[in-house]
Amino acid sequence: MTGLKPMPKVAILAGGFGTRLSEETTVRPKPMVEIGGMPILWHIMKIYSHYGCSEFVVIGGYKVEMIRDYFLHYRSRRSDVTVDLASGEVSFHGDLDEKWKVTILDTGHSTMTGGRIRRARHLLEDGTFFLTYGDGLSDVRIDKLLEQHRQSKCHATLTAVVQPGRYGSLHLGDEGKLVDGFREKGRTDGGLINGGFFVCEPEVFDLIEGDATVWEDEPMGQLVNQAKLGSYVHQGYWQSMDSLRDKEVLEEAWSTSPPWKVWE
Repeated sequence: MTGLKPMPKVAILAGGFGTRLSEETTVRPKPMVEIGGMPILWHIMKIYSHYGCSEFVVIGGYKVEMIRDYFLHYRSRRSDVTVDLASGEVSFHGDLDEKWKVTILDTGHSTMTGGRIRRARHLLEDGTFFLTYGDGLSDVRIDKLLEQHRQSKCHATLTAVVQPGRYGSLHLGDEGKLVDGFREKGRTDGGLINGGFFVCEPEVFDLIEGDATVWEDEPMGQLVNQAKLGSYVHQGYWQSMDSLRDKEVLEEAWSTSPPWKVWE
């Protein structure tokens, strides 16, 4: 792990429309789409929690009220409960495994990824923080990712994963620990791609102009130009949920032996 240092906060981008998964996202935000009966957001949080993270900032937008409602009623859904109808007193029985502090932030419907991150600045600018998307699962070693980031002195480190096509293409330097080229969503790209699971320093906030800024464009481009965008190469499991087919792949994995279930 990371010695006596507390683990950083975890920011999760959870505000997009998820148009390519419209079969599900017409009625719920994409991070609330369920895998094995639990929202994919919960799976992501369980991964980080396994490595000692307990403070989360969920950066919402589209249908954020559903995410807020989920956590407001989280304990009542997962605990035995006694309700005194005369007094209105409610008592919960037993302890939860999840000792989490969760902040749900409404960053607006139309705000881009960079703008959403910028709107969370007041919650994250006190130190190093994790950042990831609300639709990807992996068995990435969060502790090793953080360790490499701290050694690199970069302002941000992304997790580079192997996945063909439809994602942003990366070009890494000779040692494979620094990104020296980045292009978002090339149609025929193979090799290493941006898998999310970032570690960031507060300096990244100064690279985001406003709500219309896309994190993957100008801010990451500036980090590349400054030689401040590191890469942690992960050769293990990674799967995003961009389509109904992706959801089916994750459901099938969950029913057998899910690689991302590092907490057990």
